[in-house]
Amino acid sequence: MALALAIVLFLTVALGVFSFGAAAYAPSSVLGARLRALGWQKTQPREKPAFRERLEHALDPLSKALPLSPSEVSRTRKWLIQAGYREPRHLTMYVGSRVLLALVGMLGVVAVEQGFDLLLMIGVGAFGFFVPRFVLKRMIKHRQRRITIALPDALDLTVICVEVGLALDQALQRVGEDLKHSHPDLSDEFYLVNLEMRAGKPRAEALRNLSERTGVDDVRALVTTLVQTDRFGTSVASALRMHSETLRTERRQRAEEQAAKTTIKMIVPLAVFILPSIIFVTLGPAMIQLFRQLSQGR
Repeated sequence: MALALAIVLFLTVALGVFSFGAAAYAPSSVLGARLRALGWQKTQPREKPAFRERLEHALDPLSKALPLSPSEVSRTRKWLIQAGYREPRHLTMYVGSRVLLALVGMLGVVAVEQGFDLLLMIGVGAFGFFVPRFVLKRMIKHRQRRITIALPDALDLTVICVEVGLALDQALQRVGEDLKHSHPDLSDEFYLVNLEMRAGKPRAEALRNLSERTGVDDVRALVTTLVQTDRFGTSVASALRMHSETLRTERRQRAEEQAAKTTIKMIVPLAVFILPSIIFVTLGPAMIQLFRQLSQGR
């Protein structure tokens, strides 16, 4: 009887200790959270924030120092999206970098001049303020050019996928996966189109968002063709094939136009650099001989 009582008492104590330990060390335990809040267990050290997060926190007050109207904010956000920066923090970093460069330029003038030259400070500050905008415009232009170059190949792949029986959504998804390494910009845009259509947006709205995000005229024409094809129920493969041929013809015409412009563009370097050298080489010896003859005659 005493042995059985000892065994029951031991099992009861062991079960109580095990239950308390499980309740205290469980990740979702309320008891464990209260014990950790009281200092029973040391809190885990917080990880050091990444450089991008620290830069975003540093530029956040600078971005708020510049008053922007809602229309200007939406226009700047549209430019950032066309450049490939879609997250809200990119707007903060862009505006903050403009203010930061302006302040750095003005402080640099003060440090170099050892005084306050108001006109020079305003000029350097304005230059630093508009440098990020110039860089952003160049990035948009380069990205649009990459998308324009990649579009005919993407259309050919889309025509092949549609002709073998895939729907347009699946064809865009497959083409985006195939172009992930060769043309990552267009691949990302196709991925976003599929993501929006999976989320429940109509196909026409997702395609129009594609044209707004890229800002490319060829993509806008493609979106118009696909929307009309979807509305009237015509063949998607034939419309894409015709549009692909049209894009290739337009690209060839653009190349011929650029080639025709080279003759006009070469006039300035020829007149500034080549023509003076030719004149100096051809007329230089004759002028030297003429000068010598006139000097001997005197």
